[in-house]
Amino acid sequence: MRHSFACFTLALTLSGVGAPGQSASPAPAPLTVIRAGTLIDGVSEAPRKNQLIFVRGERIERVAEGSAAIPAGAKVLDLSNATVLPGLIDSHTHIFLWGEDPAKGGYDENILKAGMALRAARATYAARRALEQGFTTLRDVETEGAGYGDIEIKQAIEEGTIPGPRIFGATRAISTTGGYNLEGYAPELVMPKGAQIVDGPVEARKAAREQLDHGADWIKVYMTHRSWVDKQGNLVSQPTLTVEELKAIVDEAHGWQKKVACHAYNGIGLQRALDGGCDSIEHGLEITDAQIAQMQRQGTWYCPTLSPYYDDWAPADTPAGKRDRARAAVHEISFKKALQAHLKIVYGTDMGGIPWTEPVAQEFKRMVSLGMSPMDAIQSATSRAAEMLDMKGEIGVIAAGAYAEVIAVSADPLKDVGELEHVRFVMHNGAVFKNEMAK
Repeated sequence: MRHSFACFTLALTLSGVGAPGQSASPAPAPLTVIRAGTLIDGVSEAPRKNQLIFVRGERIERVAEGSAAIPAGAKVLDLSNATVLPGLIDSHTHIFLWGEDPAKGGYDENILKAGMALRAARATYAARRALEQGFTTLRDVETEGAGYGDIEIKQAIEEGTIPGPRIFGATRAISTTGGYNLEGYAPELVMPKGAQIVDGPVEARKAAREQLDHGADWIKVYMTHRSWVDKQGNLVSQPTLTVEELKAIVDEAHGWQKKVACHAYNGIGLQRALDGGCDSIEHGLEITDAQIAQMQRQGTWYCPTLSPYYDDWAPADTPAGKRDRARAAVHEISFKKALQAHLKIVYGTDMGGIPWTEPVAQEFKRMVSLGMSPMDAIQSATSRAAEMLDMKGEIGVIAAGAYAEVIAVSADPLKDVGELEHVRFVMHNGAVFKNEMAK
């Protein structure tokens, strides 16, 4: 009888341990507190002095005045002599592109000479390079013939296999017959293309479905291709997709709650991009007043990527040289008009077209030189880009509930925006990736 009572008591004890609501709560993640000498939070119009950023796990718990109490046992990171900002967002990159130097074979070299393993290794380098420079998020707008490699690099980063930023990938991109490289080879050769080629609305929709099915976060569409200067000195760009073809893509993408980015230089192709309902215009070299007004009405985002149009100009007396100079000239005018009209401008570099060995933050100086304030430029690479990526309040801001993506520089980027080329501290998802301030 005693034995039966003992067994009954033990059974009750064990059943109590396993009862719902009775299990011990997991221990909270360790607390890290960052002392920020100056804080640019990504949304406020003025910086704040002497702030404390409380980080628990991968999120920011709260932001407080420097006089707030710090709990015992918290790890303190002293950035009291630095300017602290949200992790930066580059909204136009190509991690699978390795520069386009004509002396090294140009664009074609990437596809014809580099195998997929080499391209993946280079993309891994590019991802790390972006993160160590303070860019904690990239919108990577197509792999240039590397298929769905951007999504697989993203997966490798998310599983912790390699370091890198948060990636929004556009996978293969879409253009039409005659609308993308490789080209200029013997007509009997079937050459690989840097984008998925479609003709007609049915093929366009199918391509969008394929890319979305394989994990595309955005769809990238080339609405213009070649450009040249005509006899009257005007910049002309070859249009690619029709409005009907683009509408099929946009309709499909929006049905999946995804967005469409349109590469569009000017003219007919840019107008088709707007009429077809694209969500962002990439480059937008020459935008008319009517197109500016249409972008305002439709809420279209503008990612200008100024920097690549100032490098590697061909000789001035050649057709290519005239084209290169015309691109830069009209681009400056369009950017200034977009500023005046308060279009939704986001920061983008076209890194990959620009070698990954160069500073990712170089675009800031170009934007400011054309009239954008340093704070506006910073917001174009933080809270504004986050909104375009449907992550408002989660990235691009130092605030309670946001991911703990924090960077720091030694001096004041509002006085010299070039300081953002010298990021010395990077925290990504609550983990310190780089800290030169401790040296």
